[in-house]
Amino acid sequence: MERDEGTEYSDGLMLAYLPIAEHGLVGDLHSVALVGTDGTIDWFCCPAFDSPSVFGSLLDASQGGFFSLAAAIPARTRQFYLPDTNVLITRFFAEEGVGEIQDFMPLQDPSTGRGQRLIRRVQCVRGTIPFRMRAAPRFNYGSHPHVVSAVPDGVLFTSPDLSLYLGSTETLSVDERDAVTEFVLEETEVAVFSMEQVDSSTEFRVCQKEETLDQLMATVRFWWDWLSSSRYRGRWREVVHRSALTLKLLTYAPTGAIIAAPTTSLPEQLGGERNWDYRYVWVRDAAFCIHALLQLGFRDEATAFMNFLTLCATPDGTPTGPLQVMYGIDGRTDLAERELPVLEGYRGSTPVRVGNAAARQLQLDIYGELMDSVYLYDKWVQPLSSDEWEAVRARTNWVCDNWDQPDEGIWETRGGRQKFLYSRLMCWVAVERAIRMAVHRGLPADQVRWCRVRDEIYSAIMQSGWSTERQAFVQHEGSNVLDASVLMLPLAKFISPTDPKWLSTLDELNKTLVSDSLVYRYDPEASPDGLRGQEGTFTVCSFWYVEALIRAGRLDEARISFEKMLTYANHLGLYAEQIGQTGEQQGNFPQALTHLALISATIKLDRALG
Repeated sequence: MERDEGTEYSDGLMLAYLPIAEHGLVGDLHSVALVGTDGTIDWFCCPAFDSPSVFGSLLDASQGGFFSLAAAIPARTRQFYLPDTNVLITRFFAEEGVGEIQDFMPLQDPSTGRGQRLIRRVQCVRGTIPFRMRAAPRFNYGSHPHVVSAVPDGVLFTSPDLSLYLGSTETLSVDERDAVTEFVLEETEVAVFSMEQVDSSTEFRVCQKEETLDQLMATVRFWWDWLSSSRYRGRWREVVHRSALTLKLLTYAPTGAIIAAPTTSLPEQLGGERNWDYRYVWVRDAAFCIHALLQLGFRDEATAFMNFLTLCATPDGTPTGPLQVMYGIDGRTDLAERELPVLEGYRGSTPVRVGNAAARQLQLDIYGELMDSVYLYDKWVQPLSSDEWEAVRARTNWVCDNWDQPDEGIWETRGGRQKFLYSRLMCWVAVERAIRMAVHRGLPADQVRWCRVRDEIYSAIMQSGWSTERQAFVQHEGSNVLDASVLMLPLAKFISPTDPKWLSTLDELNKTLVSDSLVYRYDPEASPDGLRGQEGTFTVCSFWYVEALIRAGRLDEARISFEKMLTYANHLGLYAEQIGQTGEQQGNFPQALTHLALISATIKLDRALG
């Protein structure tokens, strides 16, 4: 895949924008790097997911910074992961030979005192291949200046807040703010580039072929060992395990936080304003992730997330409840949203935003998703401690007091609060799951009140959420607008998947919001959300739709829709947030919520098929 027209550099490199889907990612459970199919790293935040970018050409081809490494002659490219790992291989097929880049990030060992390391190992596997490299970091989203200096076996990039050492087995030259080199590899020969975070006390680590090969094998073994805990043995093993590996890559090891996506401001509509920063922990998304990982047998991730919730706890609550909608990866609550006018945005899609104002919204549904994951943790991992149960009681009592408030809802609308059906559904889930835990373990609880509120919520949904005119459950009280979030009604065990009202809703959704298995969240014209423009289909809803079909007993439809959805993945099996009109991936990439929904739908389909 060639890049569209962009900036030309002195060495003839043309850099502009690859399609979002033309990327893979590598990471070390602190941050990730997105690697294009042409061998260019277009996105890398150092040292953490939500740090300012060092390579950000994904959001500005001329000012964002990049790390290009590719064959210096015309070549076709292919990209794949080493099986069952997050080690990414980009291959170059030319008339003169075949070469490949092995990209990976070794898992950090705090005991060594060393910083983050990004390794690019280049090998000629057939014939002879010339390569060209340019490392062009642009610190703090391209706003901080830096200097480049030659040091033993590499170069040092120094900015006011961050320094990076690029070591190599090849001789590097300084070209203004960048480091460059060209070299030729014969069959079996290897070259290595290693970028490492350093400070004034760090001793530069000489880049050695044998040592980086050892680190490559250690990284491969780490991912093999981690994935060996999976219980999944079904028909779509590669699909499920790639999703699991992706969810693990989006985990911040120091706290157990799971981010929604590793990118910011990739547009939901090209040229539009629906551009958001997803490098934070949505309670909803993380709770769903834990549900998916627990189904596969990954218990440690659930325990780590429970510890993260303890870090985030606010016992006295705030105007929006005991929990925020989202947190920083370290548990911080201040995620003030601002725009970066210095960056042009992906293919001109502005504004580029960092931070997210939705952190201050009221989204009542987060308590349901959270309580469902806590219920599963208590059931499958280990019983809640007394302190954890007290936190559950406090949150359940808060939901009982506040479930009937209007809120911004799961889609974080900026067009005013409504009494959204999905929010009420998840409040019902929160109370219902708390009752289950209290009954099962004989825990202290105001069960009389909890049961009364649970039934009140049920009645409110059945009366105010049902449209006689549409013969369907609708988006919010007082509307006739359909919304894909109602697909969760049977999935949350609120209604029988074969209830006539639900089957009628499913048919109406199919006629109104479904297109070739792809599902729109809602119609912004019929239900204004405070933003201009349209968006693509929302991929997580497509997998919810598959699961709803399975539960309704429509296995043929479910199987066809599921197989169609697999064709919308990129070449590595990854999904962005949305799918556009012609099948292109849109929005932040890859999105955790989509991959967890894929895992859940796959497991349900496997069981149904027998």
